[in-house]
Amino acid sequence: MKKGLILFTVLLFPSLVYLFFSTGTVRFMSQPILGPRLGTQEITVNGKTRTDTIYHTIPAFNFTNWDGSPITEKTFNDKIYIANFFFASCQGICPKMQSGMKVVQDRCKDLTDIAFLSHTVNPENDTLPVLKEYAKRVTVGNTSNWYFVTGTKKDIYDIGIDGYLMPVGEDPRAEGGFLHSEQLVIIDKEKRIRGFFDGTDLAEVNKLIDALKIIYAEYAAKETIEMNKVTQGKKE
Repeated sequence: MKKGLILFTVLLFPSLVYLFFSTGTVRFMSQPILGPRLGTQEITVNGKTRTDTIYHTIPAFNFTNWDGSPITEKTFNDKIYIANFFFASCQGICPKMQSGMKVVQDRCKDLTDIAFLSHTVNPENDTLPVLKEYAKRVTVGNTSNWYFVTGTKKDIYDIGIDGYLMPVGEDPRAEGGFLHSEQLVIIDKEKRIRGFFDGTDLAEVNKLIDALKIIYAEYAAKETIEMNKVTQGKKE
């Protein structure tokens, strides 16, 4: 709880615009949830039932990190993470895009529940030794929360297209023979897409960082409200 209060205070400005408190509800700027809406569901909380939207989420996955360790969707439980797609020999958008990811990693180093996930789109070439050298070079040695993963082409391409909603695949017309996007994707703790940002554009990278602050403020506000409810309940 204390961590949530600290984050809420630190991230309050400039990302969070505080409008007012009204019957225990905090109203502020929010970061949209993207992707198709899959329907609605009834949720009962504290005896009150409400209708919630069912949003598109990243499906389960199972990849291998550069160090040989398994990386699944559970690796990112209770974390916000940034995902992208690359290949090690790419000389086009990849160097700038990964530099954008590094900027986010450096500027968000105090956020303990953030992670980064880079998928190779060329698993035949990007073996674990190749990914190891690439990861150390790109992160300048800080791979503590940044994963560079491989898997089968089908699994990587499927999750790129169906999960992250981005074009991914082999394409002889694309530079290097592989199609992938320069976009960095924010995934929240519920595995929902919260934003696409051009990783080759510093202005877009700054927008991504602002969006992260807003999302962190949302979670901190919810945590604070829940704590207040518990405290109020004890008083009653």
